[in-house]
Amino acid sequence: MLWSNILIFLVSCLILGFSSRWLVDALSKIAKFLGWKEFVVAFFLMAFGVSIPNFFVGIISAINKIPELSFGDVVGGNIVDLSLVIGLAALISRKGLSASSRTVQGSSIFTIGIAILPLVLISDRVLSRWDSILLFLAFFGYMVWLFSKKERFTKVYDGITECMNFGFFFKNFGKFLISVVFLLLAANGMVRSATFFAGYLTLPIGLIGILIVGLGDSLPEAFFSILAAKKGHDWLALGDLMGGVVITATLVLGIVAMIHPITITDFSSIAIGRIFLVAAALVFLFTLRTGQAITKREGLFLLGIYASFVLVEICTK
Repeated sequence: MLWSNILIFLVSCLILGFSSRWLVDALSKIAKFLGWKEFVVAFFLMAFGVSIPNFFVGIISAINKIPELSFGDVVGGNIVDLSLVIGLAALISRKGLSASSRTVQGSSIFTIGIAILPLVLISDRVLSRWDSILLFLAFFGYMVWLFSKKERFTKVYDGITECMNFGFFFKNFGKFLISVVFLLLAANGMVRSATFFAGYLTLPIGLIGILIVGLGDSLPEAFFSILAAKKGHDWLALGDLMGGVVITATLVLGIVAMIHPITITDFSSIAIGRIFLVAAALVFLFTLRTGQAITKREGLFLLGIYASFVLVEICTK
């Protein structure tokens, strides 16, 4: 059992690395074919793809009448994305994550507002069906803003004539779909094997939840965004991460609350998460809009926020 889980873990790491490389290549070519900015393509295709587990967790938890599980999943995942993953991507990128585009700058405001919106709506301890409608409206409001001006989502590429055929598009779209499947399977393998190791080493259940389950949901985004940043595709990394935050905080929670309203009876269980999500969101917004880039030093600061979140969670369990 031990050796089989070690093998699963190692194979999953290899698959995550290779599938992330395929994804970066496929999405950059799809963006070229569509004439869309890499940010927009990553926001829709990659972010929707890696949010599939969140959708399944949310729908299943709502059907089983424990929708608060989905709420915790989204809050925890967004903390990881806005602190740990962004921080690592900034450190690995060549000169920090560049965000000079007006589209990225404007989207950052929407992203942070949407990330905090569920926390505001649930302040009365219930995320109701009416609240879910507000979450849907927030998502579609962002869509209207993004596509209302052509320059926000279009880009002129060099060598565009070489990819102006549908064979090129479908080949890379198929590569994208296959890569997402492998990415999700590999992430699931890593989570399962890591859970076994935690039990084998008799680690506290609270630590297992924070370091394995929370991180496990964000593994696909993490591997993709880090590799994209390493290869200089900063907009792909930011589009993926910001898209993941927006989609989970609006569509995922909106669908869950529509199926079964989310009731939080004990706020202490999510109090720390709420505080650190707001902190991570505000710091992310500040760093992105100062100098129009997230520098390596700012990346370290974001990593510090996540480390503090883990330490506080451990110490209060």
